[in-house]
Amino acid sequence: MGYFQGFVIPVKHGNKAAYRDMAAKAAPVFTEAGATRIVECWEEDVPDGEVTDMRRAVKAQDGEAIVFSWILWPDKATCDAAHARMMADERMKPDGPLPFEGDRMIYAGFDAVLDSGDGGRFTFVDGMVASVADDKRDAFVEHARYSAALFREKGALRLVDGWGADVPDGKLTDFKGAVQAGAGETVVFGWIEWPDKAARDAAWGALMQDARMREHPPVWNGPLAIFGGFAPIFDTASD
Repeated sequence: MGYFQGFVIPVKHGNKAAYRDMAAKAAPVFTEAGATRIVECWEEDVPDGEVTDMRRAVKAQDGEAIVFSWILWPDKATCDAAHARMMADERMKPDGPLPFEGDRMIYAGFDAVLDSGDGGRFTFVDGMVASVADDKRDAFVEHARYSAALFREKGALRLVDGWGADVPDGKLTDFKGAVQAGAGETVVFGWIEWPDKAARDAAWGALMQDARMREHPPVWNGPLAIFGGFAPIFDTASD
């Protein structure tokens, strides 16, 4: 079903254009190395959580926005080989200071365990990161498939869920710390693509009233999951 890398990145609001330019410059190098799609999304609706949230995940500072992004690959082998190749590519050298602090960026690689398929152009994304007990992978996939059908029924264009395959430890921040994943737990990363925010808001309102949502509860650690709503600012499928 494929493999992808997921990222959560703190970027100063004033660096939005510079960040997008950086992504556009790097994209051809990634695609030449085998990446099939690169999407960068800028925060629109990122709530504060009681215990964890997207901001705390990357130690976001005042004046910083959250970027939620992903790179799709055919498989992990292609992704791993691409990184060695790209590090030697002169085009990957920055023209100046990076528009974000790389030591607070969190990233990981995920096996795509659900991908409902490209449903068309989207202008809003719900992003989620959580942890699941290692022995609950099959239950996680089953729930993802079940809920995807309901979300598509209410207007979602595409749903993707990934199971952590390469989740590195970071010095300041990482995905495990973001959701307080403990021993025997795996980090999961997913997103829902919507035509627009209005469609998303209407769908969530309807889903919260749909009894079927309660018939199949999720297996991830809800209190420690982190969420946010985002708008794409760069997408190799359309840019």
